[in-house]
Amino acid sequence: MLVLNLGMEPYDRIWELQHRLVKARQENRVDDILLLLEHEAVITVGRGGDPSHILASAHQLQKASIQVYRIERGGDVTYHGPGQLVGYPILYLEAHRLGISDYMHALERILIRTLSDFGLAAHRRSGIIGVWVGEHKIAALGARVQRGVTYHGFALNVAPNLAHFELIVPCGLTDVQVTSMEQELGRPISTQPVRERLMWHFGQVLAVPLQETSLTELPL
Repeated sequence: MLVLNLGMEPYDRIWELQHRLVKARQENRVDDILLLLEHEAVITVGRGGDPSHILASAHQLQKASIQVYRIERGGDVTYHGPGQLVGYPILYLEAHRLGISDYMHALERILIRTLSDFGLAAHRRSGIIGVWVGEHKIAALGARVQRGVTYHGFALNVAPNLAHFELIVPCGLTDVQVTSMEQELGRPISTQPVRERLMWHFGQVLAVPLQETSLTELPL
C-alpha cells in the first residue's frame, strides 16, 4: 500500500485528487493509497448533514477565512484545520475482506492505538462512529464507497484551534465537547510524530506493508 504524505493543503485540491485516485484505483492503475495531510480551515457537510449545524454566520466564517463544502461522504458537519491530521485511505475493500462497518472500526482501532503510543487512553462508543478520550471527541470519521473503493476517511485532532469547533455542532452531536492531543497531554505536540505512529498502526491493523510515494510517481 502506498502512502502520500502532504503538507497544508486547500480542501478543494485534495477533494479533486481523491476523485482522480478513486477512478485510478477502480481501473487498477494505482495500488491502495493513504493520503496524510493537514487542511487549511474548512467546514464540510456530509450528504445527510444538516446545514443548520453550522452555527457561525456567513460573516463570521468569512472573517475566520473558513470555507464550506457540501460533500458526498457520510456523516454530518465536520471542521478541518491546521494542527489536525487528516487521513484519506483510497482502497479496494474487497481486497482486504472488509465490509464498510468492519472498515470503519478498523480505522477507529488505528487511531486508538496511535493515541495509546502518546499515553492517551482512547475508546470508541457503541453506535457512534468516532474516537473519544473520556467524554470528549478527539477524532471524527466519515467515508464513502464507490464501486468498492473507499475515499474520505478520518481527522485526528493533534493541536488544532479548538475554538473553531464552537462554530459547528460537531458531527451533529449536540452534547459533545471536542478535545485534542495537545489539550489532553498538556503540552505542545506536532503532527509529524503522530503521522509516523499512525502509518505504523495502519500497516499493522490492515496487515499491509506501506511504501511512501509522491504525486509525480502516481499515474494520474
